[in-house]
Amino acid sequence: QVQLVESGGGLVQPGGSLRLSCLASDISFSIYNMGWYRQAPGKQRELVARIITGGNTNYADSVKGRFTISRDNAKNTVYLQMNSLKPEDTAVYYCNAVRWAGTQYDYWGQGTQVTVSS
Repeated sequence: QVQLVESGGGLVQPGGSLRLSCLASDISFSIYNMGWYRQAPGKQRELVARIITGGNTNYADSVKGRFTISRDNAKNTVYLQMNSLKPEDTAVYYCNAVRWAGTQYDYWGQGTQVTVSS
């Protein structure tokens, strides 16, 4: 059974940094496009960053220059380095794995809370 397990969330002061990790199991990790999404209270889930199988990345405008997504296919892990955190980054962050092969294969982690507050 495919599992995505996020870790690294927590409470951080504005301007601080956190590094989220997402470990994937029972999945051919290297052929999946990986993404980080977030959902703040009362808001829709939104894409934060995505890294495709070839390594290309894209980011939400709100995090460009502050967040970096990366992947280690040997470790079945995708990371999100978050710097210069702002209170508006507070949300539950979710890891996503997706690929298309005649049908869509789409998996989600359980989420990890990130709170930016003084």
